[in-house]
Amino acid sequence: MSKEEILLAISIPVYIVFIVSEIVIGKKKNKDNYNFKDSLVSIVLGIFGGMLDLGLKFITLGVLNWCNQHAIVEPNLLNKFPIAAWFIVFIGQDFCFYWLHRSEHYNRVLWAVHSNHHSSEKYNFTVALRSSVLQPFYRFVFYIPIAFIGFDGLSIMFIYAVNQFYQFFLHTELVGKFPKWYESVFVTPSHHRVHHASNIKYLDKNMGQVLIIWDKLFGTFQEEDEKPKYGLTSSLETYNPFRVVFNEWIKIKKDLSKPGPIKQKLSYLIKAPGWSHDGSTKTSNELRSELSKEN
Repeated sequence: MSKEEILLAISIPVYIVFIVSEIVIGKKKNKDNYNFKDSLVSIVLGIFGGMLDLGLKFITLGVLNWCNQHAIVEPNLLNKFPIAAWFIVFIGQDFCFYWLHRSEHYNRVLWAVHSNHHSSEKYNFTVALRSSVLQPFYRFVFYIPIAFIGFDGLSIMFIYAVNQFYQFFLHTELVGKFPKWYESVFVTPSHHRVHHASNIKYLDKNMGQVLIIWDKLFGTFQEEDEKPKYGLTSSLETYNPFRVVFNEWIKIKKDLSKPGPIKQKLSYLIKAPGWSHDGSTKTSNELRSELSKEN
């Protein structure tokens, strides 16, 4: 079996055990942290995303391997310096994921892809499976720099899969804060609860996958200090998987139909979610600015 097949064989039963355990513990603690229809949407989107990932694997690996063969250093560094190289590819992948994730929160088109991952108003392990379904169409582009410094596509995407496995365990309310030394370096459930919250002060914060240091370095870190309200800033009120996936695309279509110059229409595509030409909707930064003035 390949490394990817072993990871998949391990992850599925682990996910099931943790989801069932969280449901049981939640019921004992009288926590309203699960909704059957909501969790079913998450699982369906996870399957859709996995199928698309598999379907586009040839393109993903093809592009990254081509870049690797034209690396600025000797290709396939893992063959010569395995321990150091695995560490470098982990850091590189995590760094590039931060910018992939940050781009999805500050570009309207990419947000249209990513927003379904934030659409659940619950926060539990099944939400981790609520894939950004269409992300495989462009995800690999953000990993091209790692390929150009000597790593093949399979190694990069394997580390991505390992780091996503880590991310699964962040999607829970049953764990409080970790020791301070751990919270200062790694993404924790507390950090990620902030990321999934729609509280104005929490919007577009804590983008890291495994390491929280990128958020602290680039100004997107926020401590969890008030109770998170999960979901999007406006509720979807649907359990239809297709409507969940294409909700933001429908909104974009409506915005593009508004009368105005080409520059306005382009702005609706490339500016941050919430931007509007008439101020009828606000970006997260604008909302925070208004909130600070009120306080």
